[in-house]
Amino acid sequence: MAAAEQTVADVREQVSAEEWATRVDLAACYRLIAHFGWDDLVFTHISARVPGTHDFLINPYGLMFEEVTASNLVRVDLAGNKTLPSPYEINPAGYTIHSAIHEVRDDAGCVLHLHTTAGIAVSAQQQGLLAISQQSTFITLSLSYHEYEGIALNHEEKARLQAHLGNTRHMILRNHGLLTVGRTISDAFVAMYSLQRACEIQVTAQAGGTQLLTIPQAVLDTVPEYMKQVLRGAGTGLVWPALLRKMDRLDPSYRE
Repeated sequence: MAAAEQTVADVREQVSAEEWATRVDLAACYRLIAHFGWDDLVFTHISARVPGTHDFLINPYGLMFEEVTASNLVRVDLAGNKTLPSPYEINPAGYTIHSAIHEVRDDAGCVLHLHTTAGIAVSAQQQGLLAISQQSTFITLSLSYHEYEGIALNHEEKARLQAHLGNTRHMILRNHGLLTVGRTISDAFVAMYSLQRACEIQVTAQAGGTQLLTIPQAVLDTVPEYMKQVLRGAGTGLVWPALLRKMDRLDPSYRE
């Protein structure tokens, strides 16, 4: 076995049980993004904080999302240095975005960023996300925007990204794409699922060419209490195990 392959193969023996569980969930998240067709070749990225540390895990740059496994995820610190040997490098723009958020959000167990067609389409619209669907009402409770500054290689942008994100859960990066933050990987994925669906619905509704109905403010005012009930109930507790079962049926190699 080549040295690089040996490094990846031995990862499970080098990390804690908590980190390995995080790696499995994060690899599943990458596979789910590919399954739903939300990936962008080898670009975009999802990160997860290593439990009990300030390090985070991110995808090996150059692998398709369906190739990501628990073992080949790259572990780096907030300065972008590898803290576990890996033959892979990481996306420099991905490092800028994810390190910025992990630096200031203690609740950022996972940060998910995508370049979907519908997401970019809505990000380019002056009014942004419209309150025209049930899905959109969940998003607008905690939504922020960040203006486009070019490919995220300028580390000076990090402070502006942090300020615009604030404590919100969803962010639309203008002319760029979508981003969600969650305490867990499942939280971030379900948040992105809702945001992506809301964007798809908006673009499809606009294509109809007729005037759109917006949801009345009186109804929007009831959403926070409704969301509390949802979070007290099923929340992501039912959704994520179901998604893992789906991935296990399709291709359980993400667990390797």
